[in-house]
Amino acid sequence: MNATSPVPAQPSPTAPTPERNRRMLLRRFVPWAGAALLAGLIVAGLWPQPPAVETVRVSTGAMRVTINEEGKTRIRQRFVVAAPVAGQLRRIGWKAGGQTVAGETVVAVIEPMRPALLDPRTRALAEARRDVALATVDRAKEAHRFASSELRRFEQLGVGRVVSPQELEAVQWREASAAREKAVAESSLKQAEAELREFEVVGGAGASGPVEVRAPVSGRVLRVFEESARAVTVGTPLLEIGDPSDLEAVIEVLSRDGAAIAPGSSAELVQWGGAGPLAARVRLVEPAAFTKVSALGVEEQRVNAVLDILTPAAERSTLGDQFRVEGRIVVWEEERTLKVPTGALFRKGQDWAAFVCQGDRLVERPVKVGRSNGPETQVLSGLAEGDEVVSYPGGRLRDGQRFKPARVRSGP
Repeated sequence: MNATSPVPAQPSPTAPTPERNRRMLLRRFVPWAGAALLAGLIVAGLWPQPPAVETVRVSTGAMRVTINEEGKTRIRQRFVVAAPVAGQLRRIGWKAGGQTVAGETVVAVIEPMRPALLDPRTRALAEARRDVALATVDRAKEAHRFASSELRRFEQLGVGRVVSPQELEAVQWREASAAREKAVAESSLKQAEAELREFEVVGGAGASGPVEVRAPVSGRVLRVFEESARAVTVGTPLLEIGDPSDLEAVIEVLSRDGAAIAPGSSAELVQWGGAGPLAARVRLVEPAAFTKVSALGVEEQRVNAVLDILTPAAERSTLGDQFRVEGRIVVWEEERTLKVPTGALFRKGQDWAAFVCQGDRLVERPVKVGRSNGPETQVLSGLAEGDEVVSYPGGRLRDGQRFKPARVRSGP
């Protein structure tokens, strides 16, 4: 009898296996792990980070405060050449920029003014007036001769007391009146004869020569007032002469700034068209101010500050009269002082303060400031050389807050 071998049992397809268990676990926990990871990323992204700030170091160095205003140049000594006599001005051939030598260069020529022509009617009237004057003179002479003779007779009679004193005084009065009438008649005759002589002068007889007007100073012609030939009177401006190398600058500053400028203060002129600034010095601040309307329509009280240009004329040969310049007048200067960029300071009530970087935190520190020139401010107390302060902190920073440095600058 044959024995039958046992058949191995087959596993049920629904029975759990280790590999199937692992897959089920993965399917169950992967969504939760992804959700946890996403939540973590969201929390990390929303978690507040230390702000990145730009810092600057407090330094010690030179500092100066200036008043910057626009102005213009002008020639220190200007000479207006005027007509010394009345006459006919010849055409002036000079143009602006012409070179003149004092006492040698002839800048204008004035011919004598010719009298007006006498027409026949006017001449006949003048001759008639002369004849009347001659007759008047003859009559006055005869009257005076008769009065003088009568006076001599009455004086002789008066010695013998033949005539009364009243009669003698009447004769003396008649003699004096006759003398005055004779003088008046002679003056009228001279006037009539002068009118007739004007007719004889026409044509050149008796006319004086032309008058040459010479330059009073060495320099250049700035302007020509009368270029064409014309009749001029005494004192008529002809042209203007000056030395362009002898320049000064006039800077218009606010009256409150002018009160702070002392004569002798150093200055410099920029934006004049040359390569570098021109050295200058304040000579005076004019004592009278004036009202000027600004570009915004605001009335301002301004005063002129006059500056002497110290740079040699050879280095500014292209600079002329009435050229625009920008003046920087030094009102305060220190060779060595503690300073900080103005952008690192902010108001704390009525005082100033700054955020100082200590480690990884910001410390708000009150600061006492002095002078300021705009980009920089003098520090009197509160900061030390080498301190790192936040530049342009704004309103997002707080005392004790962590920070992340972005960039460190040494100054403005």
